[in-house]
Amino acid sequence: MMALILFLSFVLLLIIGFPVAFSLGVSSLIYIVIKGIPLNIIPQKMYSGIDSFVLLCIPAFVLAGNLMNTAGITRRIINLSNALVGFIRGGLALANVAASMIFAGISGTALADTASIGAILIPAMKEEGYDADFSAAVTASSSTVGPIIPPSVPMIIVGTLTGLSITRLFLAGAIPGIMLGFALMGITYYISAKRNYPKEENFSLKRAFKALYEAFWAIGMIAIILGGILGGVFTPTEASVIAVIYAIIVGTLIHRELKFRDIPRIAIESIRMTTSIMLLVGFARLFAWIITTEKIPQLVAQWILNISTNPIIVILLINLVLLFVGCFMETIAALVIFVPVLMPVAMKVGMDPIHFSVMVVLNLVIGLCTPPFGVCLFVAASIAKISLGELVKTIFPFLMVLIAVLMLVSYFPAISLTLPNIFLGR
Repeated sequence: MMALILFLSFVLLLIIGFPVAFSLGVSSLIYIVIKGIPLNIIPQKMYSGIDSFVLLCIPAFVLAGNLMNTAGITRRIINLSNALVGFIRGGLALANVAASMIFAGISGTALADTASIGAILIPAMKEEGYDADFSAAVTASSSTVGPIIPPSVPMIIVGTLTGLSITRLFLAGAIPGIMLGFALMGITYYISAKRNYPKEENFSLKRAFKALYEAFWAIGMIAIILGGILGGVFTPTEASVIAVIYAIIVGTLIHRELKFRDIPRIAIESIRMTTSIMLLVGFARLFAWIITTEKIPQLVAQWILNISTNPIIVILLINLVLLFVGCFMETIAALVIFVPVLMPVAMKVGMDPIHFSVMVVLNLVIGLCTPPFGVCLFVAASIAKISLGELVKTIFPFLMVLIAVLMLVSYFPAISLTLPNIFLGR
């Protein structure tokens, strides 16, 4: 009964427009008051949720991404992508996806990808003759690559929850992320050719080398972050701080588009973004503690395993649950709540925890561009100046491609486990 009150109050608060973090907090408070639990449990559980050294890399990666945008690094990544694929039919749309794949190696968040790349490419695509809904659909769907290709904020959250190696999780996301990118390029090209969208001038090796030269420092950041983590030179948390220092040096001394007077403003914006993430993690951890107290994980596990103990069926059921959850709940909150619930079920049917973690993250980032609460949909529609309904219709084939990749990753563990096993051993 108490669990029902908890979930009903949470859903009701979402429906009336409460932010996800406060919906989690208020519904948890209602439960605690009714049960007569001392209120000091709230700060205790929230603090325990964010008291992690690994989580320190989130504010630094957010700050590094914001510094990059101001320093012109994002624009250079887009120029490089356009130089490489712009000559193909629908080249600017393909450049959008390629830029997301490169940008993913730095920012680690889908929303940052949608906002930064979308702000530049959606108006440019519309000006070149692309339909506004298609431009927004490409931008929103390709932003899902960001949290899969390392570094990845959701992977950091999963590692914090489970104690799994962040480096191993980063490596596990690399091949699925690249598969996502190329699959989205495939559907983008198909639609572009069908609609006869424009293409840029013929491929020029000179132009490509020039764009590569201009984007050298952006590529260098990716190499330093990933090379340092994989080589054991520094931890993901240390890598995030190095990324900030690198972005400041490149932006102020090399590109000279970042002014020292801009840094306090960028830092304040990053603090606001980080605060919202940490508040969400804290409230989600409190909510997850209540769910555990009510033995919901055991009930869910029993329900799924009562339906079937066949790994194929169980994996399908987990995917359906997570895809549904992703339509209504923010990624980080869903991770904090559902990873502890579903991991025991996955382990019982023989899933590797790293493989399971990648599958969960992939499921929930797809939710970022699914109605009714896909945050990337709202951002892309706003930039493109179209209604959410228009965008939802156009993004449907892209969602089908994302789900197809999800099924491949779910049923072929080698896709996510090969790189971790090669670099770090079994």
